[in-house]
Amino acid sequence: HSGLTLCLFGKIGKGKSLHISLPLFSDSDVSMRTLSTPSPALILPRSSPALFNGLTHPQRCLRQPRDQQGAPIDILPDHAFLQIFAHLPTNQLCRCARVCRRWYNLAWDPRLWRTVRLTGDVLHVDRALRVLTRRLCQDTPNVCLTLETVVVSSCRRLTDRGLYTVAQCCPELRRLEMAGCYNVSNEAIFEVVSRCPNLEHLDVSGCSKVTCISLTREASIKLSPLHGQQISIRFLDMTDCFALEDEGLHTIAAHCTQLTHLYLRRCVRLTDEGLRFLVIYCPSIRELSVSDCRFVSDFGLREIAKLEGHLRYLSIAHCGRITDVGVRYIAKYCVRLRYLNARGCEGLTDHGIEHLAKSCSKLKSLDIGKCPLVSDAGLELLALNCFNLKRLSVKACESITGRGLQVVAANCFDLQLLNVQDCDVPLEALRFVKRHCKRCVIEHTNPAFF
Repeated sequence: HSGLTLCLFGKIGKGKSLHISLPLFSDSDVSMRTLSTPSPALILPRSSPALFNGLTHPQRCLRQPRDQQGAPIDILPDHAFLQIFAHLPTNQLCRCARVCRRWYNLAWDPRLWRTVRLTGDVLHVDRALRVLTRRLCQDTPNVCLTLETVVVSSCRRLTDRGLYTVAQCCPELRRLEMAGCYNVSNEAIFEVVSRCPNLEHLDVSGCSKVTCISLTREASIKLSPLHGQQISIRFLDMTDCFALEDEGLHTIAAHCTQLTHLYLRRCVRLTDEGLRFLVIYCPSIRELSVSDCRFVSDFGLREIAKLEGHLRYLSIAHCGRITDVGVRYIAKYCVRLRYLNARGCEGLTDHGIEHLAKSCSKLKSLDIGKCPLVSDAGLELLALNCFNLKRLSVKACESITGRGLQVVAANCFDLQLLNVQDCDVPLEALRFVKRHCKRCVIEHTNPAFF
């Protein structure tokens, strides 16, 4: 299918009906002709030929005889149109603004422009942001006071110029998502966080040139010593920012002291030293991921354990230097931990699982897949202490058999997901789990079980 169409139906006479199809979005509708949205007088000039039996005047979609009613959709009140338009993405909303003058005025209602969402590899996103912000700034010159969220993920043509536009025109910005925009540099990020003091959510995952988050030098000088050089960001995703190093993480932590959610997946240059800085400046972190950070070891987990009761989510997947020693630190101090992903930590054994089970009894999700040293004994300890367990993955755990799974099923009645793929688990054990945990989804590789 090439796109979406808005269909309007109306009666124009006895036994006759009118059907108008207005394309809202198509694969080719990613150019700026869609986003520029000129005045309806330019879209439908008076000299244009009659379309659809009288679509010529910019103030009305249809020109009908006096004794005939308008299209049924014209009966809808403005608030109904606003509710409909509120569900449309940015590009389709701009298309609607080109239908008639009434739709133009409704489509540019400030209440509909709290979020701008642009996607697509071929979209000239820098120009799109410039045109949109210029239109949204008409009532409040130079600033868009209503715009709070900008999503330009996967817009690979986004450059620093587009972010400078956002920084200059959107002082009330609270959320910025630009995953996969690898042409963006540190300077543009500095400009955004310096000019948007309310920014709380920043996603720069896949932005390989980004190595730091900080204020510009000018913004740092303007801030008084009382307020310090801090940024209000609470959520930061820097997944796949391969160039991030300990020094950059040190700067981020020193400026973003209010961080509660931090994701550093595949930031392969980070070491335990960077985590030490993180814990010093950001003691309120609740969720942390250092998956695939190959230089993070037990010493790094000792630093993370200093977060104590604040930490609820931790992912250390494929950190090959982590053993039972590091997990024991986490279990001892982070007793309110709810989620742990330790997949691929081959140094983890039943001893580490024992400490985890006895100290973190409120654990709800655990992934210990590809941990060949974890056996049925570890699962039994887990089942006898973590009754609230809802998700468990033991994928490719060579030492796991049906006995350990049966103990889990007999004690963890709320289990909702069990991954036993590539495990040598007999059919009887899988059926036992299904009988005792009726809501549990079992991911397996046994063709006899269904």
